[in-house]
Amino acid sequence: MFGVTFVRELYEKEEVGYVRYICQICGYVYDDDKEAIPFDQLPDDWKCPLCGATKADFKAESVGEDKVQVSVNTESADLKKLSAGQLAAVCSNLARGCEKQYKMEESELFLELAKYFSSITPEVNDATVEGVAKLLQEDIDEYPNVRAVADQSKDRGAARVCVWGEKVTRMLSSLVTRYLNEGEEMLRDTDIWICTVCGFVYIGEKPPELCPVCKVPPYKFEKIEGRA
Repeated sequence: MFGVTFVRELYEKEEVGYVRYICQICGYVYDDDKEAIPFDQLPDDWKCPLCGATKADFKAESVGEDKVQVSVNTESADLKKLSAGQLAAVCSNLARGCEKQYKMEESELFLELAKYFSSITPEVNDATVEGVAKLLQEDIDEYPNVRAVADQSKDRGAARVCVWGEKVTRMLSSLVTRYLNEGEEMLRDTDIWICTVCGFVYIGEKPPELCPVCKVPPYKFEKIEGRA
């Protein structure tokens, strides 16, 4: 991704009366001031009612809290050469973005590029679930850097990609963490669905009525077949 220099200025928080909790994947808000049960008293296996994220994927936010401002020095940005696998992922995501904008010809061209880069990507022989969890967390940690660059450049398209990408990555990280804790029991008597537009992954008997990330209808979800 990008290496950037951050200068953060934290403002003093106002005195507030309550806290609300926001799902970092779909944006669902659990407001302690309105709910019958405080968030911290919910069971550990409670899930987001909109996207199925775990309780750990919610972030506390004090109502009235000032936002953190981030300034970025892009002059020292160091671009990293992408691997064939990374280029395949980039082209695949660009194809989905074009499809979302009804640019089907461009989408097909990006899919062809994604297929080519996938074909020359070397196999990973030492892949583990723990390794995938680590890589996903590294990506999550880098998203604020990339988003800050997009915001400073006033590139709305790149900013949208960052929003979608971070949410999908957080959901994947959440699912991998659940799998590490629950094992195959997590997938018993259920199905796995993936949004063909943004890549959001959902576990349930049927896809959600709207994708929590890109808001497309359920027919845009594909069921993952062939699981053992």
